[in-house]
Amino acid sequence: MNKHVTVAEIGPRDGFQSISCMMIPTETKLEIIEAILASGVKKLQCTSFVSPKAIPQMQDATQIAQTLLEKHPEVDLFALVPNFRGAQSAVEAGLKTVSPVISLSVSHNQNNVRRTHEQSFDELKRIMDTFPELNIDLDVATAFGCPYEGRMTVPALVDFVGKLYDLGIRSFNICDTIGVAYPTQIRETFQALMAAYPDVHFSVHIHDTRNMGILNSLEAVRCGVDTVQTTLGGLGGCPFAPGATGNTATEDFVYLLDREGYETGIDQKKLLAAAKLEVEKIPGNYSGHHIHINVEQKGF
Repeated sequence: MNKHVTVAEIGPRDGFQSISCMMIPTETKLEIIEAILASGVKKLQCTSFVSPKAIPQMQDATQIAQTLLEKHPEVDLFALVPNFRGAQSAVEAGLKTVSPVISLSVSHNQNNVRRTHEQSFDELKRIMDTFPELNIDLDVATAFGCPYEGRMTVPALVDFVGKLYDLGIRSFNICDTIGVAYPTQIRETFQALMAAYPDVHFSVHIHDTRNMGILNSLEAVRCGVDTVQTTLGGLGGCPFAPGATGNTATEDFVYLLDREGYETGIDQKKLLAAAKLEVEKIPGNYSGHHIHINVEQKGF
């Protein structure tokens, strides 16, 4: 079992985009991101290149990306892109890695990116053909369940990944978009995927709708997944998936991994300080109520 786990912080995208009560100033976003990076986080989804009409909170995507690229060349920075135009903007901003998103569920794909599967596949191929140097880490949304179609099956997911594999994709992020997965399902899913595609890198993104985000994320790690996406304070949730709540909290998951003997390279106390800063700066729906704990307490 790989004892190093990369905890990929995606709060600057999936967390910030969920805030509707205020426009977060760019300076505030950068201040929080700096605190996250100071804890030792080395992989970070910094923004999303999406239409400001769809998600106004991401209108400063280029400024955020360029500022971080200049200041932190050592960090693996990436962004979500819903379409070719988003990928083009990411490339122009200087990013080397993007995450297009395609839902396993036909209905959610239509609601999320306004495309059929065939149209999404064509758009992905256009991105790959136009920017062959771009690293693609593809998000497979609703991999475990859909708010419109119900539970997704493992064979359907394996077949879906196979179609994308045939296009040349070798890195997938398997997403529990609405937080309905459970450990047995996680285990069966990744055992099947890794057996079918041994040369593919799989990461995971679990929403915490039923308070099982940390449990399911750990189960994925035990199956051999070495990269897990989380958000500071558990902030976030898919705006196009009815009923979805926040994400697995980064500081919770790092705490668990540290005590389970995994290496993350992240300083828990500095991470907790970043979470407290975020709560002070941004009102939101946080799953990480524990961020008010005095981390200086003996034995913790």
